[in-house]
Amino acid sequence: MLKPFYLGQSAAHRRLVELAESARAHNLRELFDQDAGRLQRMSGSLNGLYMDWSKHLVNDDVMQALFALAEEANWAEGVRDLYAGELINQTENRAVLHMALRGETEDGFALDGEDVMGEVLATRAAFGAYADAVRSNAQIKDVVNIGIGGSDLGPLMVTKALRSRSKGGPRVHFVSNVDGAHLESVLDGLAPDSTLFIVVSKTFTTQETMANADAAKAWIEASSLPVYDHFAAVSTNLPAAVGFGVKAENVFGFRDWVGGRYSLWGPVGLSIACSVGSSAFSELLAGARAMDRHFVEAGARENLPLISALLGVWYREYLGFSTHVVLPYAQDLDRFPAYLQQADMESNGKCIGRDGQPVDHHTGPVVWGEAGTNGQHAFYQLLHQGTDIHPADIIAVEAPLSAYSEHHTKLLANAIAQAEALMCGRNESEVREEMKVTGQPQSAIDAIAPHRVFQGNRPSTFILLDELSPKNVGQLIALYEHRIFIQGLLWNVCSYDQWGVELGKVLAKNILTEWSEEGDKQLHDESTQHLIQRLKR
Repeated sequence: MLKPFYLGQSAAHRRLVELAESARAHNLRELFDQDAGRLQRMSGSLNGLYMDWSKHLVNDDVMQALFALAEEANWAEGVRDLYAGELINQTENRAVLHMALRGETEDGFALDGEDVMGEVLATRAAFGAYADAVRSNAQIKDVVNIGIGGSDLGPLMVTKALRSRSKGGPRVHFVSNVDGAHLESVLDGLAPDSTLFIVVSKTFTTQETMANADAAKAWIEASSLPVYDHFAAVSTNLPAAVGFGVKAENVFGFRDWVGGRYSLWGPVGLSIACSVGSSAFSELLAGARAMDRHFVEAGARENLPLISALLGVWYREYLGFSTHVVLPYAQDLDRFPAYLQQADMESNGKCIGRDGQPVDHHTGPVVWGEAGTNGQHAFYQLLHQGTDIHPADIIAVEAPLSAYSEHHTKLLANAIAQAEALMCGRNESEVREEMKVTGQPQSAIDAIAPHRVFQGNRPSTFILLDELSPKNVGQLIALYEHRIFIQGLLWNVCSYDQWGVELGKVLAKNILTEWSEEGDKQLHDESTQHLIQRLKR
């Protein structure tokens, strides 16, 4: 179990509070002008992933204090506890070992002294072989993944990211919403005899998933086709899956030390493997494992996930920036912000500390974003000139993602330009000079110039992948996973439960039960009761 860490009692915390006052006056242009070695000190690479954090509102004093904060929180000991299978998911009395799903025999992941890698590797081989069999089966044209939350967002995001590796495989679709329109829109145009469904539910009781699974089963049966030929399952509830109609050998399970939002690396990633094949899936795992090893082995000042996490804590706690925007300049990564919303906000969106007491500081930011350049024509106005500052991660890929190489040059130019614009902005004297050069009258300059001023000084991290390969996608996801762990450690919250999701589920179940009852018995507040009765009528 991770030891509680009390931010307010930390000497580094008090130092950071002091530094935050002067940091608000930092000017990023001046920081670069005054420090020729800034970029070199504030950038790093790992196996085709380059991270530049030089455009942040930090100097050496701030970074030194942030590293001191991590030391006071015993971050290295926390990482050891994570990898050793300690029960750091304390409210559910579970270990957190999703890293084992991308591990190898020599990594020695164990729980209660028992090595888990034999089971992990056997399961990996089994669902990998099944995925390859699906890909080689000419009868199967479409695969539909039915899940929700971590059983949907991760596999969907990676499948889209690795689009270029899907040649030769079936088309892969995803259904998550209990809104029947989602299932209907996916099934429209598919043929029952050439469609395979993968039902992903740990318990095989998830309300939304099973509603969609039952409807998909009825769709297959309506064509007089055998259910067992058109369904596979990812679940720990083998009897329920077999009872549903799935062959036992086509049910792939995993242990309770794998949380849903960290589960794409195992059988939950079956749809990914069906799309790209087991070989590419193995490359994805290898990339994540490389980041795992870096996280464990690199010193603090070279540790990319640690540095990313500390910058996030600096902005959330000390400068009061409440959101974190993720801007992938790669259309194939357009679901990455949505994936991170769950990974981050479900993990660290907590107000109770590991000691069971309310925390007295900020915790997780709102995570949001959209693929560039589309986002530039939507919300970048707020990023550049809004009254709040939103620290950004800009993610770009060096190698072209399509045959349209000129498009890719424009894409990269926009990514770099946005990072520069966020940092440098444009002051009023520059605006006035520019307008003067274009021959505009003084009256227009006086009236319009203030509206064209960009304050700049808006921080961003630039992450550059040499290509959008399975290895690099694995590295990228694992970097953020470890960032989330470190931030949860510093904020003293339990990052691996999600009790905040449960209440809505319970109340929805109650309302469904009441839906068929007669009468107007007052079981809720007036507003809720009125909505139920209005919709029942």
